[in-house]
Amino acid sequence: MVPFLTSILNTMLPMLGMAKHDTMRVVFCCALQHFSESTLEYLANLDQAPDPTVRKDAFATDIFSAYHILFHQWLQSREAKLRLAVVEALGPMSHLLPSEKLEEQLPKLLPGVLALYKKHAETFHVSKSLGQILEAAVSVGSRTLEVQLDSLLAALHAQICVPVESSSPLVMSNQKEVLRCFTVLACRSPDRLLAFLLPKLDTNNERTRVGTLQVLRHVINSAAAQMEVKKPFILSSMRLPLLDTNSKVKRAVVQVISAMAHHGYLEQPGGEAMIEYIVQQCALPPETERPGPGSEDPTADSVRAVSVSTLYLVSTTVDRMSAVLWPYLLEFLTPLRFTGALTPLCKSLVHLAQKRREAGADALLIQYDDSKGTLPSPYAITTRLLAVCSNPYLGDGRGAASLRLLNVLHRDIHPLLHQRWATTIPLLLDYLDEYTEETLSQKEWEEKLLMFLRDTLTVVPDNTWICQLSLEMCKQLSCYSEAPQEKNFLYKCIGTTLGATSRKEVVRERLQELLETARYQEEAEREGLARCFGICAISHLDDTLAQLEDFVRSDVFRKSIGIFNIFKDRSENEVDKVKSALILCYGHVAAQAPRELVLAKVESDILRNVFQCFHTKVLGIKVETKDPALKLCLVQSVCMASQAICSSAQASSFHFSRKAELVAQMMEFIKAEPPDSLRTPIRKKAMLACTYLVPLEPALEEQARSDMIHGCLHSVMAVVPGPEGEDGDQESLYLDTTHALEDLLTSLLRRNMTPQGLQIMVEHLSPWIKSPRGHERVRALGLSACLLRFFLEHLHISALVPFHNLGLLVGLFSPRCADLWPATRQEAVSCVYSLLYLQLGYEGFSQDYRDDVAEQLLTLKDGLVHPDPAVLLHTCHSIAQIIAKRLPPDQLISLLLTMFESLGDPDKNCSRAATVMINSLLKERGNMLLEKVPEIVSVLRSKLQETREEHILQAAQHSVYLLASQHRAAVVSSLLGSPLPFDSHTCTLWRALAVEPSLTAQVLGLLLERMSRDVPFKESRAFLLSSSPNRVATLLPLAATCALREVVLAPASGPAVLELYPQLFVALLLRVSCTVGVQLPRTLQAKERRSASSALDPRTFEPCSSAVDALQAVLLRGGNEDVVQRMELEGGWELLRTSAGHEEGVTRLASAMAKFAGPRLPLVMKALVCTQSSVYEIQRVTSTAFLAELLNSNVVNDLMLLESLLNNLVARQKDTCAGVRRLVLRGLANIASSSPDKVRAHGPQLLTAMIGGLDDGDDRHSLVALEAMAGLARLLGLVEPQDLRPVLLHVAIRIRPFFDSDKMEFRSASICLFGHLNKACHGDCEDVFLEQVVGGLAPLLLHLQDPQAPVAGACRFALRMCGPNLECEELAAAFQKHLQEGQGLHFGEFLNTTCKHLMHHFPDLLGRLVSTSLFYFKSSWEDVRAAAPMLTGFLVLHVEPEHRPQVDLEQLTAALQLLLQDPAPAVRMKAAETLGRLVKFA
Repeated sequence: MVPFLTSILNTMLPMLGMAKHDTMRVVFCCALQHFSESTLEYLANLDQAPDPTVRKDAFATDIFSAYHILFHQWLQSREAKLRLAVVEALGPMSHLLPSEKLEEQLPKLLPGVLALYKKHAETFHVSKSLGQILEAAVSVGSRTLEVQLDSLLAALHAQICVPVESSSPLVMSNQKEVLRCFTVLACRSPDRLLAFLLPKLDTNNERTRVGTLQVLRHVINSAAAQMEVKKPFILSSMRLPLLDTNSKVKRAVVQVISAMAHHGYLEQPGGEAMIEYIVQQCALPPETERPGPGSEDPTADSVRAVSVSTLYLVSTTVDRMSAVLWPYLLEFLTPLRFTGALTPLCKSLVHLAQKRREAGADALLIQYDDSKGTLPSPYAITTRLLAVCSNPYLGDGRGAASLRLLNVLHRDIHPLLHQRWATTIPLLLDYLDEYTEETLSQKEWEEKLLMFLRDTLTVVPDNTWICQLSLEMCKQLSCYSEAPQEKNFLYKCIGTTLGATSRKEVVRERLQELLETARYQEEAEREGLARCFGICAISHLDDTLAQLEDFVRSDVFRKSIGIFNIFKDRSENEVDKVKSALILCYGHVAAQAPRELVLAKVESDILRNVFQCFHTKVLGIKVETKDPALKLCLVQSVCMASQAICSSAQASSFHFSRKAELVAQMMEFIKAEPPDSLRTPIRKKAMLACTYLVPLEPALEEQARSDMIHGCLHSVMAVVPGPEGEDGDQESLYLDTTHALEDLLTSLLRRNMTPQGLQIMVEHLSPWIKSPRGHERVRALGLSACLLRFFLEHLHISALVPFHNLGLLVGLFSPRCADLWPATRQEAVSCVYSLLYLQLGYEGFSQDYRDDVAEQLLTLKDGLVHPDPAVLLHTCHSIAQIIAKRLPPDQLISLLLTMFESLGDPDKNCSRAATVMINSLLKERGNMLLEKVPEIVSVLRSKLQETREEHILQAAQHSVYLLASQHRAAVVSSLLGSPLPFDSHTCTLWRALAVEPSLTAQVLGLLLERMSRDVPFKESRAFLLSSSPNRVATLLPLAATCALREVVLAPASGPAVLELYPQLFVALLLRVSCTVGVQLPRTLQAKERRSASSALDPRTFEPCSSAVDALQAVLLRGGNEDVVQRMELEGGWELLRTSAGHEEGVTRLASAMAKFAGPRLPLVMKALVCTQSSVYEIQRVTSTAFLAELLNSNVVNDLMLLESLLNNLVARQKDTCAGVRRLVLRGLANIASSSPDKVRAHGPQLLTAMIGGLDDGDDRHSLVALEAMAGLARLLGLVEPQDLRPVLLHVAIRIRPFFDSDKMEFRSASICLFGHLNKACHGDCEDVFLEQVVGGLAPLLLHLQDPQAPVAGACRFALRMCGPNLECEELAAAFQKHLQEGQGLHFGEFLNTTCKHLMHHFPDLLGRLVSTSLFYFKSSWEDVRAAAPMLTGFLVLHVEPEHRPQVDLEQLTAALQLLLQDPAPAVRMKAAETLGRLVKFA
């Protein structure tokens, strides 16, 4: 298409001037850009073009025309997009412009393009176009470019100094285009470029310096030929950048040096400074190189990483650098400041050495003769590389790198090492490959390195070489002041090296030098020095001890002899540090020296000097040291000395005379430590020392052993755990201390491997096992598990003996299986597991025996990890079942009693677990506990009194239930023995017996039996002369009654209550009756008074009330809530409790039962009938009252109980108790209410019974007769007339005396019965009875004025009934008119009318009526005395004259005159009125 572009351009060019819209112009710009680029590509590949005749000149005119419009018109647009489109097109177009036109336009074009840098934020397209324009200008040899060079360099340098953002690809691309521009200018004018760039390296501006270094690196690489002669100039200009500390500048400098290395710059003078700079950057600490959160270049490599990579690449890929780097790099191995660069240095040196080795196989790599004396010696290289190997993973694995370099330099170190090192060093490298920094054991690694050193010293049998090596090691010690681990290891290396030499004077000299130059203030230094002496003592024990003793006697210690030397050379603190080091040296000497030699010197030389260093005396007085380091060193030395003695073959026969002293000193240190924190390893080391001292002879006294255990436990258990993220060193220290405590306790236990010895250890741990703090429980259980495992593993039974404290131990540990802390739960199971196997061991089973039941505990551990309490408790239940299967019977009660103690555990989970386990054990093995039931019940009661936790309450209830299900009589007896009144806890236990119906029924039966076993009360006289004895309740029935109520109150007792309902109801009803008015025993009375005064219980404890409450409970539980409510509404319960109202209360109860509990009555009645022969009258009265009231309800017909009830009551007519006889009559009369239709059938029997009651002569108060009258009144209207007629007269005569009884009830009942007798005779009244009617008229008329309304009402009724029998219609009509119920009565008018009719129809009755009236003149009731003269007066008034003789006037007048003296005015007035009416007689 390029060949046709001319015609296209001819067509398009006229349109450029017509394009007015920016979008259209942008399109044209893009087209011109692509046309130009296509043309340039076509021309560049003309040999492959289809038309090779195409020339650039063909497009020059058209392109220039387009250029003119784009540059002079469109580039000035305000639209940024158009300007960028124009400048993108101008770049390729500039190559197609004619040379003269381009030269002509450059003075305008370049400033125009540069001006766009200020107008656009993204300048990639500007830089790209500028580069193309510059290339075009250089290609035509433009001279104008020289004039524009300064402005170009300034603009381009400003662009390269813009910070690069990796997230912006255009910025990165812009940087590349700018560097391309610099390349073009470097090739065109290198001098001008360097003259511009290099001065800018001296500026302190970071961006300027970094940008300049980037340009310099680029031109070194891209314009190498032009820069060749400028190398010294460029190297000298790097002086200030090398001093810059900015990380970005450093990175740029390293990149420049890398470019220099590839182009021979470092071979020039000053190149070594560049190499040293690279090594310095390799030595930077890695952690300081991490980009910060605000870094502009967070993804860039660190300076150190770039430097390390650069050094290795230069060493391995740039051949010309080998002669520069070797052996120059060796100079950087030993200086401390290059320690961080050791790994890359060693790698580079290994590569360089291998290349040189390949070049000359037998020659030495290091030519010390040719060096300037700056290369390190073989001893220095060996010491340095061996020391840094002690921390092999530091610095990107400098250990492996150092070992490889040593292996390469073996001939230069010593000619004899080749074969040995070729074998040993690869093994060390393989060992490092197997581990990581986290998994490598530092101790094992250092031991391997020391073994490597010993092998090396063995291979080189040259004392001079060995002594020189030891001298170099001592020299380098001071170099590791900031690296304590390497220094510590170097001390060990010195000790190893000195141990290999046979020159004793060298050994003494080096040891003396070490003692004099050691930095005693540093702990690591002291430790390293001591290890050095210890290792040296393996071969030179005597020389080592002699050198130490010489030093102890030196001037260093003389200052502490007197108080006046305090302010001499060293402070007291410094002297303590020296002492600490020396004490530690003695300890390591004891630990490392040959065992056959150390026993003879441990007390005489080692410990004597140790304590001489430790104890400070001022003026002969021992002063206690306060330096913890000194204490720790003493403890460590004692520990090591003790361990050395124990590991000796002669330890068993060695008598350690200082043992007690050392133990006391160790315990003093332990007790001085803060119990709640763990800051130093003193207590760990002290306990380890005690561990090694315990088995030595002589044995410790018992008190010392106990104090040791108590002190050590307190020092470890109470340590408060640190926060979750605490440092690992603190955690490691605690674990080590715990292991030391374990070792000490097992060492003590080993001395007494008996159950008693184990019990002693657990007793010491018990307070911590039960601690309210979780971390203390975890620790205590862990120690317990450790001790039990140890005891089990070392158990040796020579004879079958009982494990007598198994129950106590299992009871202590098993509740902890539900501890809040999972670790505690796991350890608790382990303890129980070990205890069960201990029991099997004591039973004679072998150590390797595996019991299927005990092994189930291990499978249950998984369930204890779960935090769900339900899962935990279920697991505890399973554990208890396992324990129950393996526990000997004689241990069961001790286990239970121990678990009962756990009910009050502050950890609620453990308390719940104890309850679950107790109940599981009771269920599985409770049948063996008959004799222990009272003790268990007593413990349960006491535990309930100590706590109010709901779960303990429920568990105690279940425990009692389980016991009762197996020993119900024993449980009931035990609970009945509880103090009265039962407290809430005892009540709770009683209610627990109602869980299961069959058990509840049996318990209720036992309580009923206990209730009836003893008399309900005993009679006693409070005072000697008291008239009547007091009734005092007996305890057993009272307790049984209270217990029965508590059992019945439990909702679950319902089925049992229904089963025993009749017996319960009857027994409690009779219990109520025989406790009415009964007092509490004196002991309980006093207790009740105290309870009332303290207001602890609002309910008063009283025998009858307890029985009533029990009866209520039975009714409620039996489903008779309506009965209870009806009794409550009617006040029946209160009536039952009182002597006066008891009978009425029973009646109301029977009525309620008949109404709401009819189906229950047959069995109740059957049970009640059986009690009617009771020896207690009150019980017979109660039962009779209840039965009598039943006959008042129709339910007896529905249930067909009438006949049996009737027969039963009739049989009781001859009872010796009047109350029973009275209630019998009431019951018989109640038939009239419940079964009126049955009265006729039983009429004779009923009438006979009633008349018998009227004639009852044994009733002093005639209450039986009263009941008989009331009953007859109810029955008369229902019996057959022929049954009634024979008894009418007898009844009338028998009741007549009661008309004037003093008791209202008798008057009312007799008069009412008289009315009913008259009513029964209507229409068939015999003369004999009529005479009784006439005889009763006067009393009835007068009692209309009776002060008691019931009596007056009865008289009204009786007179109305008498009227028809008098056969006088007027009189009957008058009675009906005036005497209706509820109607007012004008007595005078009524009496006047009645007398008028009487005298008219029955004048012959005048005498009898007046005589009867005269009798009432002396009545005790005022109104009746007033009515009597009125009756007499009205009779006299209406009688005919011929009948007046019937009246004795004198007698009448005399009686009236006496009434005139009556104290009542109304009586006197009526008497006077009557006297006035007697005028008619005159």
